[in-house]
Amino acid sequence: MRGTRTGPAVRRRKLGEELRGLRQASGLTSRAAAQLLGWHQSKISRIETGTSGVRPRDVSRLLDAYGVGDPRLRAVLEALAGAGNGEGQGWWHAYRGVIPQQYRDFISLESQASAARTLETSVVPGLLQTPDYARAVTRAALEGMPETTVSSLVEVRLARQEVLRSDPPLQLNAVIDEAVLRRQVGGRGVMRGQLRRLVELALLPHVRLQVLPFAMGGYVGLTGPFVIFSFPNISDLDVVVLDQLTSSLYLERKEDLDAYSAAFRTMQAHALPPRHSLDLISVIGDRA
Repeated sequence: MRGTRTGPAVRRRKLGEELRGLRQASGLTSRAAAQLLGWHQSKISRIETGTSGVRPRDVSRLLDAYGVGDPRLRAVLEALAGAGNGEGQGWWHAYRGVIPQQYRDFISLESQASAARTLETSVVPGLLQTPDYARAVTRAALEGMPETTVSSLVEVRLARQEVLRSDPPLQLNAVIDEAVLRRQVGGRGVMRGQLRRLVELALLPHVRLQVLPFAMGGYVGLTGPFVIFSFPNISDLDVVVLDQLTSSLYLERKEDLDAYSAAFRTMQAHALPPRHSLDLISVIGDRA
């Protein structure tokens, strides 16, 4: 598919673009920057085009050379570099034998993002799932998988939810289809607990939850779920992710970002307002 990348390639290219912009803003040519750092000019070129990775310590040196003092911007750029080079490995690295690199990369982006916009058409978003619901979804998706593997995948899904409790927390804006609320995943008891959990989380100031009612009919996002990650101070790092249980597809062209952002705004406009969405969730939960 044109315009798609694996997570590491997206990160390298976007990180390179940001570093090139910062270099240009500092008034340095690539030759001058290379001379200042004692590098060959080709190293600067490879970093800025995303054809090769860059270590966090080298990003730090580049930012020093470019006079970048914003601590949060520096932290984001260094983290993007580290996640792609095995440095500064996050908690998800411990599950490398269970989850593939693409999923680990998805978690890495999620952990670094400041905001996420997500559409779900089949299941509750992973960041909002209860343990019982997560286990039921995982078992259904990976039928026949050993229970130890299922348990590890559930642990990963629950550990991801720490981004909602971090400081600052991830700003989550979720739109879910009404079918998600009515599908009996794991049985009535599991669904009652899950719907109660949705109401609790939706009351958090950094979580906005809206429901697309059946009455809306067809809509632009009906083809499948997606996530749009945004990053602090760097809008050019935004990326669309088509998330699956254990893998992800990344869309990073501007036209892709614009199309998915417009689609999300349209769905927000047609979805129930947050308060009415909570009312509907509560009603369905009482009847589950």
